[in-house]
Amino acid sequence: MVKVYRKKTSSLKSPPKIAGLFLVSFGIVTLLFFFFPILSWEIYFSKALATDIYEAPVPKSMVVTAQSDSFRTLLTSGVSQLTTNFSDARNWYPTLDSSLNKPKISQYTMTIPKIKVENAVVSTVSYDLSKYLVQYAGTAVPGENGTAVIFGHSTLPQLFKKDDYKTIFANLHKIKVDDELVVGIGSVQYTYKVYAIVVTDPDDTDMFAQSYDNSYITLVTCTPPGTLWKRLIVRARLENL
Repeated sequence: MVKVYRKKTSSLKSPPKIAGLFLVSFGIVTLLFFFFPILSWEIYFSKALATDIYEAPVPKSMVVTAQSDSFRTLLTSGVSQLTTNFSDARNWYPTLDSSLNKPKISQYTMTIPKIKVENAVVSTVSYDLSKYLVQYAGTAVPGENGTAVIFGHSTLPQLFKKDDYKTIFANLHKIKVDDELVVGIGSVQYTYKVYAIVVTDPDDTDMFAQSYDNSYITLVTCTPPGTLWKRLIVRARLENL
């Protein structure tokens, strides 16, 4: 009688293989979750900005600085800023004088329908970005001629919570020209319309310049979302009184 020996084949259903597949899948999902903003910037934004086809939400003609060796720049700047407390708005631009006189009002509210920000408190006396949006000292109050410069935290868009000031501007990169901002000061509401969106380097201070022919708001946050690499600057002009 002839005996036939069959080699046992391994099954994917065995516990070690299932655990291995789970760990690999978990690792891939985790990498995509945390690094997608950087990858999307490198793959999409930088290539688009190098051509004439990209017009919104960040027009090529309005990008202040060119990008070179993108990942190297990101890593270098990231390492140097790891120990900086960016919940204190004064640390964003430490060379500026933050001891200037504060406005007469201590706070007001801001609503940005496009990114689901509702009645967020803007403080003119505190620099704590974990508790407020922060208007930088020496800049004009909304409703008056001049430019109110307002800082807010951003993070990965998937972590956005409308009541968490650490994530409040996580979706600011989605805003477009002609979107509205609504500011409430007491019983008065002011509607502003976005007219420019700019990406700058972290040490660029041009956004603090004041224009007195109308009332303006400049919003400042980090970009790409979840990084400290660049600054996203959104400019809006008063539409009604």
